[in-house]
Amino acid sequence: MAESSFDSDDRVYAEIIVVRHGETSWNAERKIQGHLDVELNDEGRQQAVRVAERLSKEAKISYVYSSDLKRAFETAQIIAAKCGKLEVLTDRDLRERHLGDMQGLVYQEASKLRPEAYKAFSSNRTDVDIPGGGESLDKLYDRCTSALQRIGDKHKGEIVVVVTHGGVIRSLHERARPTARKIEKILNTSVNVFRLYEGDKWTIQVWGDVSHLDQNGFLQSGFGGDRTSG
Repeated sequence: MAESSFDSDDRVYAEIIVVRHGETSWNAERKIQGHLDVELNDEGRQQAVRVAERLSKEAKISYVYSSDLKRAFETAQIIAAKCGKLEVLTDRDLRERHLGDMQGLVYQEASKLRPEAYKAFSSNRTDVDIPGGGESLDKLYDRCTSALQRIGDKHKGEIVVVVTHGGVIRSLHERARPTARKIEKILNTSVNVFRLYEGDKWTIQVWGDVSHLDQNGFLQSGFGGDRTSG
């Protein structure tokens, strides 16, 4: 990875490799997942193996954290097995955004089937909850950035993997680069390297790297994350 220095010594920061989970059948069908617990498909498992092989060669991983949803946890298990047979530590705060009544719907049909939820989901405001128990973008941001900060505070001087979801990764990007333009695509098993320093300084060393995948190894649409299924 061009910008990262995984082999540097005397780190005064936590280096956190944030990886989006592998593909699911719902990703391929453009169905909205949110908190619904969909497992990886065969393509997603192959993607997970590829990113695991890559990380096992590039970095000395100390710990692997994951969302407790199956698609992230299975991806994390594959990475952990390749990186020294590590245990996967789950954290519910790394879950995707709860998308309320949008969950389980095909994205293109959501506006007709759940118009109120779709209106909230499409709002430019960040404080709007989605009907059906869904979260606002502000709630997602507070939840997942706090989770990554806790991990960073605990692992200064170490390299840690965190496997999570598209909407979460968008929020983490916003935390590190608040003035940058909004991110449109978070590809399956993309690698994103954050450094968390003392205090509240976050930097991004690598963003959206899928060099471990060939052109047929990921969805070109990048379907998932805060605009879609995660």
